[in-house]
Amino acid sequence: MSITKKNKKTIISKYAINEKDTGSTEVQIAVFSEKIKNLTEHFKNHKSDNHSKRGLLAMVNKRKKLLSYLLKKDNAKYKKIIKELNIRG
Repeated sequence: MSITKKNKKTIISKYAINEKDTGSTEVQIAVFSEKIKNLTEHFKNHKSDNHSKRGLLAMVNKRKKLLSYLLKKDNAKYKKIIKELNIRG
């Protein structure tokens, strides 16, 4: 269900602004997207796991807030990350 440290490091290195960046908006959105993708796969086998569904909804809402923040701050970065992660249509 969760992402591995190795996978998380590759995501961070791909979307980071510099080598020490781990908390920028783009990185957080990418990490949340990977976690959401993994949980979605989990629900294909475990349809009645309501506790994890609650966590999934929280992650989706957090990612939504981060995306709306990025849209207000930098429209170009928003469009770029939407296209790279293939979310929102």
